[in-house]
Amino acid sequence: MDESSEISADMPVRQGLTFDLDVDICVIGGGLAGLTMALESARQGASVALLEGRTIGWNASSHNLGTVMPGFGVPASDLIERVGFEDARELWTLAQEGADYVRATAAPMPGIALSEGALEVSHVDAGDELISQLQTMGEDFGTEIEGWQADRVREVLKTDRYFHAIHFPKAFQIDARTYVRGLAALAESAGVRIFEDTPVVSIDPAGIRKRVFTPSAKLRCDSVVLAGNAHLGAPSQRLTATLLPTWRYAALTEPLGTQLLHTVVFRGSVIDSHGIDHFRVVDGDRLLWSSPETTWQGDPRRYAKRIQSRIAATFPELGLVTIADSWNGMFGQTVHGMPQIGELQPGLWVLSGFGRQGLNTTAMGGQLLARSILAGDDRWRLFSPFELVWAGGSAGRIAGQAIDMWTRSHSAAAGALSRFRERARERELAREYAREARIASAKAQASIARQHASAAMHDERRGPGA
Repeated sequence: MDESSEISADMPVRQGLTFDLDVDICVIGGGLAGLTMALESARQGASVALLEGRTIGWNASSHNLGTVMPGFGVPASDLIERVGFEDARELWTLAQEGADYVRATAAPMPGIALSEGALEVSHVDAGDELISQLQTMGEDFGTEIEGWQADRVREVLKTDRYFHAIHFPKAFQIDARTYVRGLAALAESAGVRIFEDTPVVSIDPAGIRKRVFTPSAKLRCDSVVLAGNAHLGAPSQRLTATLLPTWRYAALTEPLGTQLLHTVVFRGSVIDSHGIDHFRVVDGDRLLWSSPETTWQGDPRRYAKRIQSRIAATFPELGLVTIADSWNGMFGQTVHGMPQIGELQPGLWVLSGFGRQGLNTTAMGGQLLARSILAGDDRWRLFSPFELVWAGGSAGRIAGQAIDMWTRSHSAAAGALSRFRERARERELAREYAREARIASAKAQASIARQHASAAMHDERRGPGA
């Protein structure tokens, strides 16, 4: 499937930049982060031009499951270890503000299909980890969460694949494509000039006024924001080299009827703790499922078969479902697992690396940089520890693919071991119950025998004529 043609089919046609232009801010990249940054800058009175090499939202920004959760793509404990407790908590607060922004911005959009709740499920039985996560995110960072034991999880997800879970009642999901379209429309209403089919050839960041060159025109501005993905290319090879290109594949099933409603009772998003599967019910009785990741682009139809197998393995009651559509999206994944937000040099800013971070972080980053450039908000420095780190080029992609395959196989093995142990415990309990039942039966029979013997002795003492 050609994502760009699919998006442009229901997006307004925007012309490329064919004339020289002077603005306050130039945003390069028309995904969620770039659109948010442009919108918020225009709302603060800046003149803004956004340059997109293809069409708005053509890549990962429009091809995701639309789940909005608190936090980042790395565990809170890892964040604390990297930057310390206070800075980690402030970063977490920023991420929550991003989630609030998406909710407030998306809610009035027609067709946004907003629904509530998310469940992070575990393949393994690790209750101690659950308690630790609940304490860190709930008590320390103030996130509204609940811990669910396995029996409660299995009431809403009819499978033995999952054990405990963390429930995020304030998380939500939206139609990602509708949100991208809505953001672009809001940005243009605020005065942002969006130019599609306008790749950036080079950037001259020297001097107070920066120069951005495209094939047909030149743009001058005070600030340049690099909001592109791993395909940014020529404008900033340094940035592109820090992002590991990763493709995520998704599929939508045909309507599955009441069987799906019985099997997947939970109506929010479900994400496994190892980041392998991510799914939710849409359109009442269809399953939207995202599963494999690769560092090399493949045919979505081939990966749809893998998703079909994953669904059957997770929910045997559904069997081999029929896939109605499949697609992929490429995102840039950073080595340290956090977004790259900040000032590379005076007037040249980076807003990238949102792969695996969630929609909330794109909103957070866009708001933060708009405030940084126009109002002097220096909280972007909280991201300074997450500097630009080379992703390893082709060797990094090979290593990333190997690590991903190891993670999937390790998760599968750990899950199988947990299920084996659970069944072993159940068999042991069954044997224990049976043993106790046999002992209880033997004791009851012995008691009855003693009663009969006692009655016989009593009758004998009384004699035949009694």
